[in-house]
Amino acid sequence: MEKKKVLGILKDVSLIFIAAFTGAIALHVFVYSNSFSPSGMSGIATMLQEVTKLNAGIYTILLNAPLLVPGWVMFDKKFVYYTIIFTVFSASTIYLLDIINFYQYTAESERLLAAIFSGIIMGAGTGLVIKVGGSSGGVDIVACAIQKKNSHINVERIIAVINYAIILVSILVYKDLNCVLLSLVQMYLFEVGMNFALKDSRDTVEFKIITKHPDALKEKIITELKHGATVLNSRGMYTGDETNLVISIVHARQIPKFLEIVKDVPDTFVYYSKVMGIRGKFRWSKSEDVK
Repeated sequence: MEKKKVLGILKDVSLIFIAAFTGAIALHVFVYSNSFSPSGMSGIATMLQEVTKLNAGIYTILLNAPLLVPGWVMFDKKFVYYTIIFTVFSASTIYLLDIINFYQYTAESERLLAAIFSGIIMGAGTGLVIKVGGSSGGVDIVACAIQKKNSHINVERIIAVINYAIILVSILVYKDLNCVLLSLVQMYLFEVGMNFALKDSRDTVEFKIITKHPDALKEKIITELKHGATVLNSRGMYTGDETNLVISIVHARQIPKFLEIVKDVPDTFVYYSKVMGIRGKFRWSKSEDVK
């Protein structure tokens, strides 16, 4: 195996360990001691722990193991390996934290803080695992399996429906509406934390400009914004006029400057949107139009 590939795997596994450890800490410190259920399979394990007093780490393994067996057949092996690593390390950490009687945050008047911090920490950890090609197990596996058989169904929607069902069931365990509200807050911030972790470190936007004067944009994009662009031939559907589509990716802070440049070019229409991530490197010289 190439050295570069080995280093890549070690980096991925290290991130999974960090995600599993911080997630286990968040569950032990903020969730178990404040009587509410997080979303996902962790929520089911938490409720079972509340009812039986058996450590949630054990339930985490028992609940995920049956799902990983069909997952081995249905999904990419890397996905399954990384999910197993996350699940085993997370469950082991949860179990050990209970054994050593690790600190737990308990403040009846500040339970909202427990939901906030646990949601952000667990969401960011799950985002890291997804980013390297794995999952936190449980609901993710079920949702992906359903989507694999029904490609028209949105995975995020499946996950949301399952999570809401788990949260609603929690009221039967805790017999307190506050626990449901805390769970909803935790789930929302879980999504915020996960999206933050999945977001590319470079805050960028993609500009698409329909214009009859690409040369008027070229020099300013290159010299003033220090970016390149891709120019494509295009045709207006209604008029049939020949135009050009200019595509350029720039830093978010350069939006005002880009709009200022476009404003001075006649017969030009522009729209822009956030970029989720960027991979690859492109170089250009003065004789090239493409970055």
